[in-house]
Amino acid sequence: MANVVCTSFKPELLKGDHDFSSDSFKLALYTSSATSLADYTIYAVTNEASGTNYSAGGTALSGGTVSTSGTTGYADFTDCSFSSVTITARYALIYNTTASNKACFCLDFVGNKTATNGTFTITFPAAGASAVLTITG
Repeated sequence: MANVVCTSFKPELLKGDHDFSSDSFKLALYTSSATSLADYTIYAVTNEASGTNYSAGGTALSGGTVSTSGTTGYADFTDCSFSSVTITARYALIYNTTASNKACFCLDFVGNKTATNGTFTITFPAAGASAVLTITG
């Protein structure tokens, strides 16, 4: 999957609007019609996926980790799942519920992914230099 940092998130991060060690984050699923999630500034229902046993707004992320690996800083979450769902999604938006639902970054599954009365799982990269959000330089 491909990660894209939302444009609005970049200055917000530098201003201290997001604290990955204590804020609450959610992940919402989106259809292939959501073509510019990097332009989202907050969570929005426009083009959000819908289906059996999926609730608008998505699911809370857990296991937020902030650390370093060598000279790379990173933030990571525990894999998340939507159980017993029938849904098709192309993208996911991670947003900060503590900071007024501000959009952080989106995941591009590089194609539609479907679960039919099953589990839709988001498997995040391993914590470290390849984590879901990294800062290098």
